[in-house]
Amino acid sequence: MYVAVLIGLAAFLIFSILAAITFGNADLSLKDVYSVIAYKLFHIKSLSAYAEGAVHDVVWLIRLPRVLLALAVGMALSVCGVVMQAIVQNPLADPYVLGISSGASLGATLAIMLGVGGFLGGNSVGVPAFIGAMVTSFAVIAIANMGGKATSAKLILAGMAVSAVCSAFSNFVIYITNDKNAATEVMKWTMGSLAGASWSRVGVMLPVTLICVIIFWTQYRNLNLMLLGDDVSITLGTDLHRLRTFYLIVASVMIGFAVYCAGVIGFVGLVIPHVIRILFGTDHRRLLPLSALLGASFLIWCDVACRVILKNSEMPIGVLVSIIGAPCFIYLLVRKSYGFGGSK
Repeated sequence: MYVAVLIGLAAFLIFSILAAITFGNADLSLKDVYSVIAYKLFHIKSLSAYAEGAVHDVVWLIRLPRVLLALAVGMALSVCGVVMQAIVQNPLADPYVLGISSGASLGATLAIMLGVGGFLGGNSVGVPAFIGAMVTSFAVIAIANMGGKATSAKLILAGMAVSAVCSAFSNFVIYITNDKNAATEVMKWTMGSLAGASWSRVGVMLPVTLICVIIFWTQYRNLNLMLLGDDVSITLGTDLHRLRTFYLIVASVMIGFAVYCAGVIGFVGLVIPHVIRILFGTDHRRLLPLSALLGASFLIWCDVACRVILKNSEMPIGVLVSIIGAPCFIYLLVRKSYGFGGSK
C-alpha cells in the first residue's frame, strides 16, 4: 500500500509540474509550451524556432522556474513541519515554531521601511529576511539551552518570546517611519509570493531542500524516538539532545531559504503532515517522503490558483493556502479518531 501511494504521489507530482506550466495570464497553446521545454532539454533542431522570443521567455524564464520553486518550497515546508512536530512533541508545531516567521518579517521590514540591504539589488528584501530568520532560530536554540538541556517546552516558550520581540520591533519600525506605501509592501511580503521565482533561486532552493530532506529521512529512527520522549530514548540508549539541536539547525537553514525565496507561507507545514499521519501513521520512514511529495504538489496547485483566480492580478499565495488550510485543520481538530503520536 505504502509503495503504491509513494509511486502515485511521485507520478502526481510529475503531472502537476507538466500541467502547471500551461496555466497563466499569457494565452499559450500546449504545443508552444511543451515545444519550448523539449527544445531546451533535448535541443531538437526542428524546434529551434522556440530557442528565443516571447513564448520562450514566458515558459522557460517565468513559468517553469516558478513551478519548480513552488515544488521546493512546498517540500521544505512540509518536511520541516514533520520534523518540528517531532522535535517539540507538539501536533500544533509548524516550521515557524522557533519564531522564524517573525524574524524574517523583521528583516523584511527593516529592508523595506529603512532601506537596509538596498545595495543587494533584487535580493534587497530576501537576504535581510533570510538573515532575520536564521538569527532568530539560533537565538531560540541558544536561549532554550541556557540553564540545562533544551526541552520541548523550553523551545516552544523561547520561540514565543523571541517571536514577540521581533513582532514588536517590526511594528515599532512601521510606526516611526509612517510610510503607508512601504507598510503595504511589508504586508504583501508577509503574505508570501512566488512571483520572484528565477533559475538562480531555484538553483539554490531545490538542492538545499533535497539535501535536507535526505538528511532527515536517514534519521527517521531518531525522529520516531522523539515522539516517545527523552526519558524513553535514554532508556533505549539514545541521547536526543545533540540530535535535536542538529535537526533544528538543518530545519532552520531550509526554512530560511524558503523565506528568502517566497516570503512567509503558513499552514502547509501544519496541515500536510497531519493528513499523511491520518492515512499512514507516525512512522517517519513513511511520513517524511509522503509529506514531501504531497506538500510539493499542494503548493504547485495553490500557486496555479493564485495566478488564475483574479484576472490581470495575483492573489498572495499565503492567503489562499490559509483559506484552504484552516478548514482542513479544523476538520483535524474535530476528528475524534485522530491522535498525535499514533494514538486513537
